[in-house]
Amino acid sequence: MNERIQAQLNKQPKTWIFQVISVLIVVILIGWSSSAVNFKGVTAGGMDVAGNIIKGIFNPDTQLLFNFTNQGVPYLLLETVCIAFLGTIVGAILAIPIAFLSATNLVPKPIALIGRVLIMAIRTIPTFVYGLMFIRVTGPGPFAGLLTMSVASIGMVSKMYIESIEDLDTKILESFEASGCTTFQKIKYGILPQLMPDFASTIIYRFDMNLRDATVLGLVGAGGIGAPLIFAMNAYKWNQVGAILAGLIILVLIVEWISSKIRVKLARG
Repeated sequence: MNERIQAQLNKQPKTWIFQVISVLIVVILIGWSSSAVNFKGVTAGGMDVAGNIIKGIFNPDTQLLFNFTNQGVPYLLLETVCIAFLGTIVGAILAIPIAFLSATNLVPKPIALIGRVLIMAIRTIPTFVYGLMFIRVTGPGPFAGLLTMSVASIGMVSKMYIESIEDLDTKILESFEASGCTTFQKIKYGILPQLMPDFASTIIYRFDMNLRDATVLGLVGAGGIGAPLIFAMNAYKWNQVGAILAGLIILVLIVEWISSKIRVKLARG
């Protein structure tokens, strides 16, 4: 038996040469890339600034962190969450008709192609650019952030919706039709139960993404906590930066824990 196993192992292709060559290529590429790194800009003053940044971040301004006025971190985080949440909901609702009109198993291919081109065009423009565009239209503030999150969500959410729609089990619908069910009954009992778990999971995942994007949008004046963060950084108030980052970390952890619980619940039914 041992001889048979050994003979079988001997027949296996020798991959160690390929592995050694791969490692050598990676090492050469790393060495070649590191040659472009320039350390001449690192001065003693720069190291002092880096030290102040680290010191300030790990010693956050507790007065700002626990300030419950509209200038404090809790209120700004709540505003950021509201922008991300409402933007996700609006985008998810707008994505539904686009997704159904882009599903090849429901509409003719020319119509589906037009819908897919529209989705691709929406996905091509970065969220940051949408933010700059809407700020010009509505002015700076949370409403510009909400519009930006809504439009930016349509592209990805529609794409995920289409995959769920095209994976529908049509045999279930045929059985309902054979039973004499109406169109409303087929939608209620045949289509929605199949789509809702996937749709809900997609919305939750997009909300996680929008929460982080909403923070960045604040940098261009689209509401949320991004604007106070950039102002504090420009003023070298690293204690305030630390307070804002601490609030963001806590918020992201809480949202991630809640969303993971919901996704597990949806997956297990």
